[in-house]
Amino acid sequence: MAVKYDKLFHLLIDRKITNVQLAQKADVSANIITRLKRDPYISMESIERLCVALNCRVDDILEFISNENEEVNKQ
Repeated sequence: MAVKYDKLFHLLIDRKITNVQLAQKADVSANIITRLKRDPYISMESIERLCVALNCRVDDILEFISNENEEVNKQ
């Protein structure tokens, strides 16, 4: 399963929060924000900090997407 953070960036747009503001508010590095854009693994601690800073739930900022390989293996 892949993790997508598109919901997070939509939430930031809706709330008019910049990436820099998010990094400061959540006390995470700019590297974490960059990694969010590329959809690699982010620690649960970082996800928790983001949720606390934005006053939201995990499912408000990320979603799991099935990998095509997993779909092929299931068939």
